[in-house]
Amino acid sequence: MRVFVTGASGWIGSALVPELVQAGHQVTGLARSDASAAALTAARAEVCRGTLDDLDLLGSTATASDGVVHLAFKHDIAFSGGFQDAADADRRAVETFGDALAGSDRPFVLASGLLGLAPGRVATERDGLDREPAEEPGPGPQTRLATARLTLSLASRGVRSSVVRLPPTVHGQGDKGFLASLVGIARDRGVSGHIGDGANRWPAGHALDAAHLFRLALEKAPAGAALHATADEGVPIRTVAEVIGRHLDVPVASVAPEDAAGHFGWMSGFIGSDAPASSTMTRELLGWRPTQPGLVDDLDKGHYFQTA
Repeated sequence: MRVFVTGASGWIGSALVPELVQAGHQVTGLARSDASAAALTAARAEVCRGTLDDLDLLGSTATASDGVVHLAFKHDIAFSGGFQDAADADRRAVETFGDALAGSDRPFVLASGLLGLAPGRVATERDGLDREPAEEPGPGPQTRLATARLTLSLASRGVRSSVVRLPPTVHGQGDKGFLASLVGIARDRGVSGHIGDGANRWPAGHALDAAHLFRLALEKAPAGAALHATADEGVPIRTVAEVIGRHLDVPVASVAPEDAAGHFGWMSGFIGSDAPASSTMTRELLGWRPTQPGLVDDLDKGHYFQTA
């Protein structure tokens, strides 16, 4: 299969491209920099130079492909005050891919998220499917949720569309996301913190397991499928804080909600979320079986605590 992958040199993409190549697929990756292009070439993928704003390029490359996996998101803009601009660009890209693939029965797989899907209870793959994609989606995170629903609705236009919902912690060697940020905050503050009693839970999954799920979705997910890349259904943040504290040899302490912004910075809006999520339906549907270390075991391997 000729597969077009956006975000191909990113955290998930750098695991997915070798997974696809090893399975015999021909991969073309979107690259916006020389470094990204070099990484894709080294991974035996073809390079498509451009950005998410090059809609004509996205459309023509998708049209020439047998399937598309859309991983890219403007995280650099999103986490520097421009989340809405990043979410809007993401939606335009999905609309472009939908138009390019309409009526072809070719696969389109979108990377989405689990936070906010079903706060305070275990989310399942059925959650988030009961609303129509908004013509004018709400602000910020609501735009991303609406974009995921839009992707699933493409099934009615003859696209074998699916959404892989990623947990906030997709961990592994080289991770620079939420978990690495928590380690950095604990190191800088001299204390490993959690909000309140720290009983709130985060789902988690390893990057290599997530990459495998994206490949399975591309190859055989039915149209309109919502999939969960969760190996750990819900790890209490207090447990994460305790492991970090042990490795850094710093105390573990509760942070009052009103002090969260001062302690956790940009992560304060996420760290207190209670967002456990099941992947039972995903495993039954696609035969996906995570094989990599769980979150706590991966932390205990020590690579998150190595400094240059």
